Amino acid sequence: MTWIFLASLLLLSNLAETSYGGILLSSLPNTLDVAASPHQPDQFNTPNGTWYMSSNIIAGEDKLGVRWSLNNRTFPVGTDAAYKTVTVKLCYAPRSQVGRPERKTEDDLDKDKTCQIEFYTGHYNPSSKWQYYESTLDGHVPAALYFLRAYANDSAGVVVAYGESTGPDRDYNIFEVDATEPTEASSGNHKTLDICFGSFSALLLVGFFVA
Repeated sequence: MTWIFLASLLLLSNLAETSYGGILLSSLPNTLDVAASPHQPDQFNTPNGTWYMSSNIIAGEDKLGVRWSLNNRTFPVGTDAAYKTVTVKLCYAPRSQVGRPERKTEDDLDKDKTCQIEFYTGHYNPSSKWQYYESTLDGHVPAALYFLRAYANDSAGVVVAYGESTGPDRDYNIFEVDATEPTEASSGNHKTLDICFGSFSALLLVGFFVA
C-alpha cells in the first residue's frame, strides 16, 4: 500500500544526518558557557555547587553530565532571548582525530565530523543561570577522547550560537571514554541505527511489493 511506502520514506528522512544549511562554525557567536561532568554512577552533581570531573569513564556504565548558560561575563543579559532549544554533542578531541579522516574538523558544519554523537536536545531557558542534564553514557559510544559542544537553536531550528566545554585549542577539560564493547564501539556503528536501518529496509520492501 502507498501509505507503507510513504512511512518508509519518512523513517529514512528521520535517520538522515542533520543539515546546517552551510553554516560555518566560525560565523557563530561563542555565547554559551558549557561544562562537562563525566562521573561515576554514585556521584551526584549539584549544577551550582558540587561538580565531578573524571578524566575517564566507561560507556554504558558511567554517567555524563553537562551544564550550560549564557556567558554573561562577555555578553549582556538578553543575548539569548531568541534561543529556543539546545543540542549538546560529544566531539572528538584533536588527539582522537589523528589519522581518522572520518573525524576530521571542518568549519562548514555540514562537512564537519568533529561532533557526531548527539547527547541531548531540549528546551533552552534564558532565565536560568545554569541548565543541567545528565544520563548514563550510551554503551555504543566509540572509545576516544572527547569534549562537549552545545548549539543554541532559534524557533525555526536554525543554529544561531554555540559553546564548548574546552578552549580554542581543545586541549583541556578533555575526558576519555572506554568502550564496553570495543569491536563495535570503535567502528562507530550503533546498534540502534543498525536496527533502524534494518527496519527501514524491511518496510521499504513491503511498501514496494504491496503498493
